[in-house]
Amino acid sequence: MPDHETVGFTNNDLDQILEHGLSIEEAIRQMTIFSKGIPKTFLDRPAVVGDGIVRLTALEFQVAADFFDQHKNGLKLKKFVPASGAASRMFKFMSVFLKEFDVSNDTINSYINRHKATDLSIFMAAREKFPFFEAVNSRLDESYTDGEIREKDRRSFEFIKMMLDENEFDFANKPKGILPFHRYADRIATPVEEHLREGARYASSDGISNLHFTISEGHRQGFEEIVSKVKPAIEQRTGIDIKINFSYQHQSTDTIAVDMDNKPFRDKEGNLVFRPGGHGALIRNLSEIDADIVFIKNIDNVIQNHDAIITLYKKALGGLLLELQQEVFSLLNQIEAGNANEAFAEEAISFLKKKLHVTIPPDFGKYTRENKIDFIFEKLNRPLRICGMVKNEGEPGGGPFWVVGQQGNVSLQIVETSQVEMRDPQQTAIVEKSTHFNPVDIVCSVKDYKGKKFNLPDFVDHERGFIVQKQKDGRDLKGYELPGLWNGAMAKWNTVFVEVPLVTFNPVKTVNDLLKPAHQPQ
Repeated sequence: MPDHETVGFTNNDLDQILEHGLSIEEAIRQMTIFSKGIPKTFLDRPAVVGDGIVRLTALEFQVAADFFDQHKNGLKLKKFVPASGAASRMFKFMSVFLKEFDVSNDTINSYINRHKATDLSIFMAAREKFPFFEAVNSRLDESYTDGEIREKDRRSFEFIKMMLDENEFDFANKPKGILPFHRYADRIATPVEEHLREGARYASSDGISNLHFTISEGHRQGFEEIVSKVKPAIEQRTGIDIKINFSYQHQSTDTIAVDMDNKPFRDKEGNLVFRPGGHGALIRNLSEIDADIVFIKNIDNVIQNHDAIITLYKKALGGLLLELQQEVFSLLNQIEAGNANEAFAEEAISFLKKKLHVTIPPDFGKYTRENKIDFIFEKLNRPLRICGMVKNEGEPGGGPFWVVGQQGNVSLQIVETSQVEMRDPQQTAIVEKSTHFNPVDIVCSVKDYKGKKFNLPDFVDHERGFIVQKQKDGRDLKGYELPGLWNGAMAKWNTVFVEVPLVTFNPVKTVNDLLKPAHQPQ
């Protein structure tokens, strides 16, 4: 590894790096990543039903859900919700509109036609269906005297402006978790409330539901205010005691930015610029929580209809996990007890291949007995995750694939398109044959067979990060994002993909997604 002077660090830089919580070695490693680049993920084939993706019947899902209910008590369950992201992308088309539209000399209709602003057209036509319409509309009436904004286009412009104004509703700068998402007869609900309700339904045991939100520190008050408002009513309605905690992305997981020549990027004062390491940094947060079983679900993937269906499939994934975990622990305990004979090795290898989709080396039969058992133990004694997969309907993002590792081993992974060499026709063909999409619907076992927590950073594939191009102070820079939480950060976990119905995947990427049936009152 090069020294700090070779990569362009000064002695003052070293002090800044250490104060930020990074080691000098890690900072140098990040700098070498920019110069060497990140190798593309090499796909062997898509994971499909019957080859990497498990398809269950309705009866099998129900049996798995019942198994979960029968075995969950005595275990600490926790729902882990990444919730730090701001809602800026939800309202991006509105921000562009406010910058470009001349309310005095233009009409909204001509703007829509000129810019092909379909998103704006949809929003304007259906704005009364949004859960925040009444609140914004009332504030508009309070802020202007009668007749001041009676003209239709002016009122529409001021309506959007009020939604985004930092002194008013400031929706684009707030986290998605505390925005109004759903309208009920008696209230407007945020994603935080919906996650509390969900957690009480399926992520609870012994009358307790534990939820963990990863948030940005500056927005903690907003989350706590919502929790204090809605938690008592949900507890009373469900009879479940809800316990909530929060964590922030560790500063030490920030990464160093470089300029386009791969030299340290510096601000106007000549200091290094650090950037958040992306959601892959949350593997540290996940590793630090106390739980036996963890449900992972994104903050914006909540609905207000079909509660029973969501509960069924979540419990079913949990039941599949518990059943597999019992088999894994049984095999590991037999190894520890010294009962690992040749027949045991055959049984364990069959389990690894059929249930955990582990690829066995072609020369495994030539291993000594001791080496066979060491291989089996090492493959079994890992964190375990069950990942729901939905049929791909064109959503951007990651999907399930069989991936070739550096040693030639093939394993099941969730891969983003940006990680694949799309200039390679064969790799592109594999992507195009993909049938399923990753909705971030994951249930995890994060303790070993002795009840000891795994150190989850030990199971990260550090070669699976991302280089991104951004801007600061009007200048281009390159940033490094850590291996994604459900991509490279979980690359060395045991993984099982299960097909789940599309109703379980209803994210809100743009504000207009709130118009979909799953987010509208019945």
